[in-house]
Amino acid sequence: MAEREHGAESIFEVLAGKGAHRPHRARHTHVSHQNHMPVPWHEVLDDHDVLAPKAGIADKSSLICRLGLLKLSGGSGAWRVREAMNAAAEVLGVTLTTDVSLTSIECTCFDETGSFSEVATLATTGVNTERIWLTEQLVRDLVRRGAELTVGEWHALMDDIEHRRGNYAPWAVALASAAACCAFVFLLGGGPIEMGCAFIGAGLGMLTRRLMTERNLTHFACIGVGVTVACLAYLGSLWLLSLALPGAMDHDAGYIGAMLFVIPGFPLITSGLDLAKLDIRSGVERLVYACTVIIVATLVAWLVASVVQLRPDDFAPLGLTPIVLLALRLVASFVGVFGFSVLFNSPARMAATAGVVGAVANTLRLTLVDVVAMPPEAAAFAGAITAGLLATIASAHRGFPRISITVPSIVIMVPGLYLYRAVYYMGTFETIDALNWITRAVMIMLFLPMGLAVARMLTDPEWRHCS
Repeated sequence: MAEREHGAESIFEVLAGKGAHRPHRARHTHVSHQNHMPVPWHEVLDDHDVLAPKAGIADKSSLICRLGLLKLSGGSGAWRVREAMNAAAEVLGVTLTTDVSLTSIECTCFDETGSFSEVATLATTGVNTERIWLTEQLVRDLVRRGAELTVGEWHALMDDIEHRRGNYAPWAVALASAAACCAFVFLLGGGPIEMGCAFIGAGLGMLTRRLMTERNLTHFACIGVGVTVACLAYLGSLWLLSLALPGAMDHDAGYIGAMLFVIPGFPLITSGLDLAKLDIRSGVERLVYACTVIIVATLVAWLVASVVQLRPDDFAPLGLTPIVLLALRLVASFVGVFGFSVLFNSPARMAATAGVVGAVANTLRLTLVDVVAMPPEAAAFAGAITAGLLATIASAHRGFPRISITVPSIVIMVPGLYLYRAVYYMGTFETIDALNWITRAVMIMLFLPMGLAVARMLTDPEWRHCS
């Protein structure tokens, strides 16, 4: 049986009638038993060595579709994915129509020989800002010299990006998550005790989630277990602290900050941008995914809180002067955005750039609420516009994708505290409080992508127009 498998012609060659004429091109197709079968890109090629613009339409379609899938796997919205695929289509001399969702791409290519349709899917969704950056660099290179490369060379370039390892080990991601959530707690009004316990809880929770994810465990199970570990670790560290510091157990409100690393800010923001460009399918799917993650995380946290008798009470006033508070908010916002950028696999320079933009935009938002009594929703809109405009300047000077700077810089503005309180009061049947918090959360979340969309329309002529 083994000899027959290794000696048989590929089914692709049999169907094409090419097996007898090209024995040196024999390929062996191994059928995957995974639920989402990976595409054997190199096995379905007609010829590795032909120049890409002279390849058959099936090979051209595979090149374009795989490029779009790389961009999509990094977390890009539908418009940017289509933009990259269109650039490749122009180099290859084909007309392209494509429909992009959260985890799949459907595209049809047309040229003088006919048309070819293809569907490609991702097994899961995630965020990888470095992959977005590298894919954009690849697109620019292909526009310049893609016509001189063979089909195999195109795939080799995409192989390098697809198989690139993450920039950070699990412990480093956990440390970044811990620092980000610690900073988040301060921005919410927490003090040193809440910050320290949130640091421990978020770090252990993120480490657990990351290790489970690397073992390909179910996506929402990773989220639920990570949130549970974070909340219990917060409570455990608070109890240990109470042995030496009487009254420490009164600082239990900070447990909410320990679980904020699961808030899906990236798909939440990109869903709004997709809807703004009438990419309805992608926008709705991203929004549904983000809401599902939020529901799972908040329900698990509520369940843990109800068992151990925790309540999301207000933080005690810190008594800081306005100048000191402003300076600390700048620092905390930078640390928070930098930490979230590390979670998105941003290189250090990219994360630092996003951190500076986020520090200015988020501090402005908080200052507008405190100093001029601006409604939090309007302040969120102003902060998002500021982040978008600053990201445009930073992107022009640093060469980073705009989305890798804008989204991390406003993820810290997502009202995770409001969302959790809404679910908590819903679980305790305090309906009025639940409606109050969910309404405030939804209003802020609507204004964040709206502010980015306005900034994008002001600074990006291609995004501003319909075509």
